[in-house]
Amino acid sequence: MRIGIFGGDTTTRTIDEIVSDARETEAMGFDSYWLPQIFGFDAITLLAVIGREVPRIEFGTAVVPTFPRHPGMLAQQALTTAAATSGRFVLGIGLSHQVVVEMLWGLSYDKPARHMKEYLAILMPLLQDGNVSYAGETLTNHAPATVADRQACPVMIAALAPRMLALAGGVADGTITWMTGVETLGSYIVPNINAAAETAGRPTPRVGASLPVCITNDPDAARASAAEEFAVYGTLPSYRAMLDREGAAGPADVALVGDEATVGKAIQSLADAGVTDFVGADFGDRASRTRTRQFMQTLV
Repeated sequence: MRIGIFGGDTTTRTIDEIVSDARETEAMGFDSYWLPQIFGFDAITLLAVIGREVPRIEFGTAVVPTFPRHPGMLAQQALTTAAATSGRFVLGIGLSHQVVVEMLWGLSYDKPARHMKEYLAILMPLLQDGNVSYAGETLTNHAPATVADRQACPVMIAALAPRMLALAGGVADGTITWMTGVETLGSYIVPNINAAAETAGRPTPRVGASLPVCITNDPDAARASAAEEFAVYGTLPSYRAMLDREGAAGPADVALVGDEATVGKAIQSLADAGVTDFVGADFGDRASRTRTRQFMQTLV
């Protein structure tokens, strides 16, 4: 199982600070470095900048919402960053959430699975060979995405519902999850996405799992901190459904918290469940974050 670092929200850090974090991640031997697309820097653009300065590891978005960006334009952005990073870029995309799409952006969230199916029908061919002519119910594209230095750009979907998992395995290259516990990954996510890939005759997909992680001697305090810091994810329907499936009251219950032996066992259980990429989101005070990354480094 590959071990990566989730770089976290970009709203409170400068570009130089984020480049430094990615450079340290690479120096410690981690396999990958991921950034979200929330309300800070544009993640794809930022990873193109980072990739020119940090030459070895893989970079990924977790995840870029699809509704605000036409798939033709997103393909051009992704191909640009893939070229800038010499083929070390993974495009993670997702639907976001109804409250964000409708209340903050004023867009329609109608039939999200249909939206993703049509989105991929345009995006995947453009990434692969640069051409597609497609007219769906809500999305159309007849324009090419032509770049001189076309690099492979895998696409991973934030897929939790059955229809989304079918797309992640049958059309895209895998899934990247957040706040999804090991039991749900092993009994639901992995079997469904692998079955979709097999049915479609595609390679075994990547399954990324991103979870909060904190090495500490005071797990109760760390879980209390996680409950506060990540509270919003317990209220969003897609994450709430996965927490309920896991039997978790909230995000603190799926966070990986404890000493090195405890967290190490939890990470191994993810690998045993079929996760191919663990992306750790370290949290807590500075000492805990340092201790967490130093321990995760031993697993690479």
